[in-house]
Amino acid sequence: MLNYYGSENKRRVLTVDRKVAFAEEMKNRTKQFALRVINLYRYLPKTTEAQILGKQLLRSVTSVAANYRAVCRARSNREFFSKLSIVVEEMDESAFWMEMLMDANILKEDLVHDLLKEGNEILKIVSKSRKKVNNSIIKKFNN
Repeated sequence: MLNYYGSENKRRVLTVDRKVAFAEEMKNRTKQFALRVINLYRYLPKTTEAQILGKQLLRSVTSVAANYRAVCRARSNREFFSKLSIVVEEMDESAFWMEMLMDANILKEDLVHDLLKEGNEILKIVSKSRKKVNNSIIKKFNN
């Protein structure tokens, strides 16, 4: 099939395949991240403050995974940008709640460090994607 359409279409197919593979990897990565945080939540102390901060973290981190799935179903660049903006905001909020759990001495840094590192990596990836899409939207709007 690829040979029939020539090399330019072959490149397009490969680019689409890479984008689909990347989206699937990120869907899995955000879901696994949420599952790891859920597991962490189970070990929080039963104090009021720990449970309140923990539930805030659960809400934001599960929103990251759910909204990334929605990003993958976006019907336009604008919808993609909008959904991705939610992911960025929720991921940043998740990092905040993890920092609060450490700063309030509810959890030791060594328990949260790897999760916070993964969260910040996800945040960098989705922020960069959002910026690319925004530039693309601006370019189309100005033309």
